[in-house]
Parts: sequence; C-alpha cells; structure tokens
Amino acid sequence: MKTDNTKTKKKAPYISLDEGKLLVRIARESITAHLENKRLETPQTTERLKEKSGVFVTLNKAHPRELRGCIGFPYPDSPLGDATVRAAIYAATEDPRFDPVSLDEFQKDIVLEVTVLTPPQPLHSEDRKKLPELITVGRHGLIVEGHGTSGLLLPQVAVEWNWDSTDFLSNCCLKAGLPPDYWLLHETTVKVFDGEIFEEVTPGGNVRRRSDGE
Repeated sequence: MKTDNTKTKKKAPYISLDEGKLLVRIARESITAHLENKRLETPQTTERLKEKSGVFVTLNKAHPRELRGCIGFPYPDSPLGDATVRAAIYAATEDPRFDPVSLDEFQKDIVLEVTVLTPPQPLHSEDRKKLPELITVGRHGLIVEGHGTSGLLLPQVAVEWNWDSTDFLSNCCLKAGLPPDYWLLHETTVKVFDGEIFEEVTPGGNVRRRSDGE
C-alpha cells in the first residue's frame, strides 16, 4: 500500500516555545548589532541552547512575503545559541543570492524564522523507488549528497511549494546541482532531519511556533 506523504505526522517538541522565542530574539539582536557595527554581548541562553545543534536562520520580507536570505548549519558542531548568532549574521549579509540587508529594511520589513534541526540521518532502502514513503512532508527536511556536491531543503519548503515527497526529493537534487532523478541512484545519499520552526509574526514582534504542515 502506498503511503500518503502529503499528510503530516505530529512530533513532540524538543525546543520549548520560550527557548524558541529566545533564539529568535538572539538572531534579531545579533543582526541589529552587526548592522550597527556594535559589539554583541554574549547572549544569555538556557542549558538546552548550550547544547550542540544544527540551526538555520531565514529572513523573509514581510510585505509581500518572500525570501530575503537563509543560511545555517545542518550538523550539531556548535552550541545552539552560538550557531544561531553566526547563522543570523550570515543570512543577513552573506547569502550569495541576495544583497546584504540594510538596517532600515531589517527593522521595518524583515521577519525572522529560526529552524532548529535534529542530526541528519541517512535513509536506506534496497528499492530506491520506495524512498518517498520514508519521508513525511511537513516534518522532514532533506539533504542530498552525490558527485561531490550537496543540497539541503528545510521542512517548510515542501509545504510552502505544495510538494509531495517525490517532488521534494527531486527539488533537493536540483538544489544540489544534480538531475532531479538522482535520488534513485544508490550512490546518492539521502538524509532526513526534523525541524522545529519559530517565526516572527511581524518584524520584531510576537514569535510563534510553526505547527507541522503550516
């Protein structure tokens, strides 16, 4: 029986809402201090935010909503709070797809998203055509690695583009610079991770947890 991967599966949160709000505040304060050429004081974090974790920071224009920058670290190599600081500054100033944001634009028209990642895990299936059945849209993010290149897509991307799991795999291959069907090859590595997403409702405003599938 074929799995309906457009349905999402609920998961227990591994970052509290208060910790998510703190991460978003850390991201905003880090970008603001950098753009103002001020020294950022070491952020106060909880014990959880001192643990190593992958994280991505996304900048979106609020009106109309569109991507303005996104950079992060998929693997748990640094403490979560520290990684959030670096990802936020890089997303605002070093995403090669966009010009750096200005302070005025950032304060008036940019909303932030912070996505905390679980460690990526390889997917295994002798029948590669069954890989889509192992992916839950809205819960899983993807990494595709092969031929010396890699691509990553966060969980919310598949939802925003209304992709099923096969579309998700194909587009992650394209993100890696590979043909869209390269996930079918055994020499291509496909990894999944969960993402806990916290987002500003308005620039510098209230922060909410984005539920699965939203």
